[in-house]
Amino acid sequence: MAEKDTKGILTESGTNEMEIVEFGIDQSVFGINVIKVREIISPVSVVKLPNSHPCLEGLIQLRGDVIALIDLAKFLSFSPSANSADDKIIITEFNQMKLAFRAHSVERIHRISWEQIEKPSEISQGNETSVIGIVKIEGRIILLLDFEKIVIDINPSLGFQASNLKELEIRKRSDKRIVVAEDSNTLRAFLNEVLSIAGYSNLIFFENGALAWNYLEEIARDKGDRLSEDIQLVITDIEMPQMDGHHLTRRIKEHPLLKQLPVIIFSSLITEELLHKGEKVGADAQLSKPDYLKLAQTLDKLVL
Repeated sequence: MAEKDTKGILTESGTNEMEIVEFGIDQSVFGINVIKVREIISPVSVVKLPNSHPCLEGLIQLRGDVIALIDLAKFLSFSPSANSADDKIIITEFNQMKLAFRAHSVERIHRISWEQIEKPSEISQGNETSVIGIVKIEGRIILLLDFEKIVIDINPSLGFQASNLKELEIRKRSDKRIVVAEDSNTLRAFLNEVLSIAGYSNLIFFENGALAWNYLEEIARDKGDRLSEDIQLVITDIEMPQMDGHHLTRRIKEHPLLKQLPVIIFSSLITEELLHKGEKVGADAQLSKPDYLKLAQTLDKLVL
């Protein structure tokens, strides 16, 4: 599989569909959102780094870019990759950075609805899982990995740190109530901490867009024109089971009452080439993770 064509998927917005690249590690099958994938290449020479994380193989060079290479097998507690010539290197871009991940095979691309993605059961996911979704295709199970969590586990400095918010002014606590749709347990905790530091502690979290939508619809039914008394703003991720952030935003902005609510899309997938998707569905702001400082500043502009 060479550099992929994302032209079709990139021109559509709010369809609640995604494409995933299927890849294999040992006997397990995994998936990654095609929007994160820049290209897939055969193995290249690797420069090892001293005193690095055990799952970080080293650095590769690709058309002038120096990119960190992560051994997914080792990270996932399988046997470390044998660095076979049959391996594939998945070049990704998210959270405003490029990273490479070693897989043992890459199969094909599947187009699915977010409604097909199931949450792992409590017993199978544990506390430290990197699996955020399960897709059943043609009698097989494809595990969707939380690549943002993988990166933070390898380099915690890329996650939230309270010191990153020193620039925020000391201010009164806000009573604004904010709905947050975010499927990652790790990032929900980050968001809860950062928004509390910024003065916003009246938060209602949902682990996917469908649950957030059901709640907002109920508020609209109960409150009617006075719904803004209960909810003042929505923050949503893009990648979520059941309903993605673009579809959630579109439904909010097409609703006769809910459309008055400002919506911030806060996602690792915000790039210049994808901004048009959020614009088409009516997002009031689109911010890239992990810029929590800018998120807090944008909240100030939209609700204070």
